Order: sequence, then C-alpha cells, then structure tokens
Amino acid sequence: MSDILFERRGAAGVITLNRPKALNAVSHAMVLAFRAQLDEWADDPAIMRVVITAAGERAFSAGGDIRALYDLGKAGRRDEALKFWADEYPLNVAIKKYRKPYVALLDGIAMGGGIGVSVHGSHRVAGDKFSFAMPEVSIGFFPDVGATWFLPRMPGETGTYCALTGERFGIADGVGTGIATHHVPSARFPDLLDGLTGTVSVDALLAAFSEPAGEGPVMASRAAVDRLFSGNKVEDILVALDGEAGSTSGDAEWAGKTATTMRTKSPTSLKLALAQVRRSKQWDFETCMRAEFRIVSRIIQGHDFYEGVRAVIVDKDNKPQWQPATLADVSDAEIERHFAPLAHELTL
Repeated sequence: MSDILFERRGAAGVITLNRPKALNAVSHAMVLAFRAQLDEWADDPAIMRVVITAAGERAFSAGGDIRALYDLGKAGRRDEALKFWADEYPLNVAIKKYRKPYVALLDGIAMGGGIGVSVHGSHRVAGDKFSFAMPEVSIGFFPDVGATWFLPRMPGETGTYCALTGERFGIADGVGTGIATHHVPSARFPDLLDGLTGTVSVDALLAAFSEPAGEGPVMASRAAVDRLFSGNKVEDILVALDGEAGSTSGDAEWAGKTATTMRTKSPTSLKLALAQVRRSKQWDFETCMRAEFRIVSRIIQGHDFYEGVRAVIVDKDNKPQWQPATLADVSDAEIERHFAPLAHELTL
C-alpha cells in the first residue's frame, strides 16, 4: 500500500498518512505526492475542505524521515538530502495559504514534520492521545517546518520553552497554546470525519463535537515560563533557571529539571532555536521559511545533526558528543552564518 493515501469522500478530500510502523514519518516521495494532490483539490469545486488523518494507534506523525536524510548525508549526498527540505517547506507554505478549510485530526504523537503538515491548516483537532513536541535540539537540528513562524506566536514564552526543551505538550497545553484549535475525544473521530465529508460548515461541526480541554502543566506554569525564558541568550535563561532551582519557590524542582534537560541538547542548536524565536516575531511566513532553508543548508554540512541522529536514532546510546561542546564555544558569528543569504534561496 502507498505511504500516503488520497480519497474523495463526499465534499472532502481526505489524506491519510499511512506508515504506521514508521510512526507515519514523512518521506520525500510523500511530500511530492501531497503537494500535487493539494494543488489539484485547490482547483476542484467539488472539494469543499481537506481533512488529514493518519493510520495506526501511536502517532499522527513523528516527523520527517530523519533516518533517510541522515543516510544520504553520511553517504556524501547532501545536496540530495537538501532537496527534501526544498520541497517540504513550500508544502508548508501551500498549507498555510490554502484557500479551503484544512482540518488535521491529531491523535497520538505529532512532532517535527508532522506538525508542518497540520499546524498551518485552519483547524487542528486534538484527540485523547495527542502529544505535541518540537524536539529537534535533541538531535543537533533546529525547529523547522514553519516553527520559526508559530513558536514566537505562542502565548508569552511558551514557544521559547518548547524550542529549547523539546518537552511534550498534552491536549490541554496543545489547545492552550494554540497548536490545536479543538479537543474532540478519540472515540468520536470517525463520526467527526463522516460529518466533515458533508456540507455543514467546519466551524459548526467542530463546535458540536469539541469538549473543554482544561488547563495543562505548561499553561499552569505560564508565569514562571514567561519570567525564566525571557532572556535573549541561552546562557541567561540557564542562569535564571538555576537561580529558581536554588530558591524556595514552588517552581524550584521544575526549574532544576528543565535546566538539566537543556544542558543535554546541542549547544549550537539551542542558540539557533533561540535566535529563530527572537528574530522572527515580525517576519511574514515566507520570510520564516526562507530563513529555515538558509539554516538547514548549513546544518547538513556540519557535525551535530549527524551526531545527534546517530546517538538517538541509529546507535541509541543517547550520548551525543556535540561540537562545539559548550555554549561558550558557539560564537555569535557562527549563528549569524546560518542566517546569511544563500546563492540559491528557497523557491516558493
């Protein structure tokens, strides 16, 4: 069977990510097929809305097919690997600018590239197993697929927290931060999908099906997140967290664990991620995507991405040896280099 399925059901075009054994990781071939189908449906008057869902119980999509990209890079085929992102990022733009309602049914893990094909749509529905994260700094990468746009537009510093820790957000925090627009119990997803194939407005259907999401731990700690993650340097954020950890406040234990978590990440990735969030608040979406292509073009020529994927996905020893190994050794000039214009910019 195909890794991605397309079906016309009534008034809806339904996309199903169909690689459950690979947690529905998005491959290059899937990106190309996805974009071609979206373009076709955009001009089809019989298709009133697009719905994206996924096969399997565990994941909507755990991200892009990072292992395949790692293998290409290690084989010296880095230009070929870059072509994946050169096609994936315009797909993210196409979803963001889509003229018809675009409804993502998110049940299970939703990370990285899976967020890229869902969060930019008009409606994002979290099921009972919804679990969102942008964990790229753990593998020497950076939050991409439009994270440069959506992270700084999450409430307060929750996007900064998301980028620098890679922590998972459940249903309540997904809705509270705007990553998801609605919560619908998983058992009602089949009925919701049936409803979406009709002509009742998407907003009316989701209003009828959705239930309150409550308050999650991230939003409950919003005051501390906003205060401790407001710095413009990763080092300053860690100093703030360490200070909180040494205090008698109710957030001391959480701050200590958060600082410990951050110190396991790639120092270069941490500085890139913070620079993304701080610089892009006033950028339009296409500027954000061009910046991401500039960054990834440099990342795949470096060390940490391959070392991070090796440690987490290939060898699974979870002992990456980052280069540079400390935040102090990552210069401002090195970060600026990642944002510098390319000879061949991303084509949108």
